[in-house]
Amino acid sequence: MKRGTISLAVIALVAGAWYVLQWAETPMRTSSANTAVLRGDAMVAVAVPASLDDQEQIGKRAFDTVCAACHGANAQGKQGVAPPLVHRIYEPNHHGDMAFVLAAKNGVRAHHWKFGNMPPVKGVTQGDVLNIVAYVRALQRENGIQ
Repeated sequence: MKRGTISLAVIALVAGAWYVLQWAETPMRTSSANTAVLRGDAMVAVAVPASLDDQEQIGKRAFDTVCAACHGANAQGKQGVAPPLVHRIYEPNHHGDMAFVLAAKNGVRAHHWKFGNMPPVKGVTQGDVLNIVAYVRALQRENGIQ
């Protein structure tokens, strides 16, 4: 392999890594000098849909029971705890519905955020997770993430 090709590959790899890190670490909420951001504070402001269909309502109840302790009310995330799911990283083209199912079933190694690994979620079925995903997708659509 030519030296120039190797150099170009290294530059592309570094640029790609920088882009991903910038995307994942873009603050969704800023704090002023007068406002401290505390562990557990919501990371994003989330607009809630005026109404939810039956599956989304079931998903909201399941989310509130199983997911909100870490991911915050309405999937807003919690500073220092877990990321917001209403975020462009979790748009359907990047994290499909089955990614959520697998995350709940198997856990997830930290890869977009610096919260550490997500453990498997005990006691939820694939159907439960798909209802939760329906709710999260409704929140995402309401907030311009499609």
